[in-house]
Amino acid sequence: MVHNYLDIHPEIKAALNKNRPIVALESTIISHGMSYPENIVSAKKSEETIRNEDVVPATIAILKGRIKVGLTEDELNYMGENKTIRKASRRDMSMILSKRIDGATTVATTMLIANLAGIKIFATGGIGGVHRNAQKTFDISADLMELANTNVGVVCAGAKSILDIGLTLEYLETQGVPVIGYKTTDFPAFYTRKSGFKVDYKADSYKEIAQALKIKWDLNLKGGMVISNPIPEEFEMDKDLIDKVINDAVLEAEKNGIRGKDITPFILSRVHDVTEGKSLQANKELVYNNAKVAANIAKELIKTY
Repeated sequence: MVHNYLDIHPEIKAALNKNRPIVALESTIISHGMSYPENIVSAKKSEETIRNEDVVPATIAILKGRIKVGLTEDELNYMGENKTIRKASRRDMSMILSKRIDGATTVATTMLIANLAGIKIFATGGIGGVHRNAQKTFDISADLMELANTNVGVVCAGAKSILDIGLTLEYLETQGVPVIGYKTTDFPAFYTRKSGFKVDYKADSYKEIAQALKIKWDLNLKGGMVISNPIPEEFEMDKDLIDKVINDAVLEAEKNGIRGKDITPFILSRVHDVTEGKSLQANKELVYNNAKVAANIAKELIKTY
């Protein structure tokens, strides 16, 4: 039944049949995370980074009401050039498919689709989480529930510091989602290598992470795993500056009644302006770094089956 809605690129299908390692990539970062043409350049470089590790990339999107696992070059360019593509989270899936329109997949939806296709490792920038003042707004990302329910390992640079990272980690703990630090005991905060919070476990090798994933799913412990991979040190941004910009932007958003899905782009726009574009470069570099780590974990995971 699922395959009535799913178009798997021939390269991805061949990789699945031959039990080759595959890494899923989201498309929201293309349609909503960066401006044209940098979004396309970045997406292609992420795929190239994975290919350089002898692993197959699978960028995921919804086009004209069809779920696409793996995009052609024309489809990828379309995602980057078209400004009308809406974000597609779990709640949006059925209506986007029914209306036969386009959707850029979030972390949650990319996990869901990757799992449907049989892909177990996904590389992204940062996961969503519990937003600041969530006790008033109930603004909690669907990414967290997907991590609790979908068997995909997610390699990320932690969570953006626009979130309440402490509550995000508490939520993940309550849902039984392990938070692993690749070669670190500190949970990263996207632009910075440390958030002030600790991970559950440090893992020093790809093999160790792959074995933990295999054991988790062998035991039918439902859900994913957060594999936090800090931004490379040379691209890390000044924590005090980032924290100040975000705190000021949060207050400004509250004052102007900006809420819900509009908060994140508003705050990130302020960060981009104040850092004179350096935050965008940091964003790209951490994504490439996550793609490389995810590719190597995928290679080790294949060996365990």
